[in-house]
Amino acid sequence: MATAASLSLKPPARFLCGGERRKRTADGFSVARASQGNTFHESMVRLSASTVLILGLSLRVCSPASSARIPPPVISVTQNEMVEDEERRLESEFEAYKAKVYSLTVPLKLAALRGSVPPSWIKEFMSSQGKRVRLKTRFLANLEDIFLNLSKPTSKGKKESAADMISLGDSWLSFAIKEKLIEPMKGVEVQDWYKGLSDKWKVYLRRNYAGEQAPDGETWAVPYRWGSMVIAYKKSKFQQYKLPPIQDWEDLWRPELAGRISMVNSPREVVGAVLKSMGASYNTTDLDSQVTGGKIAVETNLASLMKQIRLFDSTNYLKAFNVGDVWVTVGWSSDVIPVAKRMSNVTVIVPKSGATLWADLWAIPAISDSGKEAEALGGRVRGPSPLIHQWIEFCLQPARSLPFTREVIPGASPSAIEGSLVREPEETKKSRAKLDTNLVSGVPPPEILSKCEFLEPLPEATLLEYQLLIDTVRKQREGHGLKEKLEDIFSSFRTKFHSQMKKNT
Repeated sequence: MATAASLSLKPPARFLCGGERRKRTADGFSVARASQGNTFHESMVRLSASTVLILGLSLRVCSPASSARIPPPVISVTQNEMVEDEERRLESEFEAYKAKVYSLTVPLKLAALRGSVPPSWIKEFMSSQGKRVRLKTRFLANLEDIFLNLSKPTSKGKKESAADMISLGDSWLSFAIKEKLIEPMKGVEVQDWYKGLSDKWKVYLRRNYAGEQAPDGETWAVPYRWGSMVIAYKKSKFQQYKLPPIQDWEDLWRPELAGRISMVNSPREVVGAVLKSMGASYNTTDLDSQVTGGKIAVETNLASLMKQIRLFDSTNYLKAFNVGDVWVTVGWSSDVIPVAKRMSNVTVIVPKSGATLWADLWAIPAISDSGKEAEALGGRVRGPSPLIHQWIEFCLQPARSLPFTREVIPGASPSAIEGSLVREPEETKKSRAKLDTNLVSGVPPPEILSKCEFLEPLPEATLLEYQLLIDTVRKQREGHGLKEKLEDIFSSFRTKFHSQMKKNT
């Protein structure tokens, strides 16, 4: 077997030469005939090679190593099953994610006029939002402080621009827009609170970047309370001197009230009172063409009114009324009503021909600085809180008007400008001291409200004309007073001189 195996390693001649051995001759190749011995030898070689091949195959099949090379059976998995497995895995991971507890709070910073936001609002909003809200409020004494602090740091190095929202008087709105102290409210059209807002508010608060009313302008602020100018008078004094009650603006020109009136120091309000008494609008832009008698008539009536007014002072006009220096005062209902309620025998009225309307607004401070500089000043370096729309919608809900109807806070809810009031329960109304007024839940009667006006932005030329009118009348008044004083001095001197001369003679 070993010999056969060794012989099988040599290829047979048939394999090399097609089974025939060739011999070279002089004429070329010739095929040699195979002898019988050669034939027997080739047969043995073939037999030995076949035997070796069969044994080799049998050994290979029986070898353990060969069995390891047999491929494993293929498991058939459809594509749908793979997708379902992946979906189950993703769903399981998402459920695990939802089960995790994250400590997340959303900040909301407000800077507002002291006494303009009912305390109950803060508590109710926190309760409605849960622990995820971190509400911070800062209250300032007056709207001027809030407005001025928008553009300069406070004594503590902070700015009101650090707040997400500030309260701003509507009379400051145009200037704040022009000075880029506030930014427009983007995307309000899709908000539910905006859809429910009266068109009167939308028209009034839609401004261009110059602060002018514009139908295609941006919405820059949203109201949360409003009121009107009012006249308050001491009913006891009027009864004592048998004076008829005040009903309209023209009553301020009555001779018996000369020197008995105090008023806010606002050119728009002072000139506006004159215009209203003459049947014109507060928002008159051309005195000569829109007012009967023109500018001369306005100046004459303004001069006579200023003789009636003892004090023009937006800060101290109510102090003079409270201590009795004056019997009549003219001011904003938010100021006058709390003082009148603390006094006795005081009547508060909205004039029959109408008055100006005021509004406190929520606005978003602009980001005027950036980066570390803004942060050092206390400014806001991010966008406003995502909770601003929740806060606005909360403030405009009908239930929020109860503090106004119960007179906890003077003013009215924005929805009341259309006459939709939330009525106060009779039991709480009876337990509260009643103020003698023609206001109904802080709102003028419908027939008077229809004649009231917001102070719309006026051209700079018109505002300058208003101020020049007041300055001219004041100079005339001061000059007249100085002349009278000089005449009194000279008269006294002449009297003393003549009496001395008589003594000498």
